[in-house]
Amino acid sequence: MPLFEVQVIIENKPGMNDPEGDTILNDLVLKGGSGAIKKIRSAKMLKFQITSPKKESAEKSVKKICDDLRIYNPMVSRVTFSAKPI
Repeated sequence: MPLFEVQVIIENKPGMNDPEGDTILNDLVLKGGSGAIKKIRSAKMLKFQITSPKKESAEKSVKKICDDLRIYNPMVSRVTFSAKPI
């Protein structure tokens, strides 16, 4: 059975505060003289390796695991799943 790497990117939904992104922008980027940067949003990325017959089923399985284990808060987080064969 093929092996896939599924990347899970968890970020705050648009309109939600992102204190980490604001801190990176204000304390690192702007103080370093990169005034062209106007906004930074932070995110977490998890990488799962999973055996699955197809890319779609790998993504679906990892989504179920993340949902069952409450790895993210669906009220405030936007989550994307993308699989690639390895």
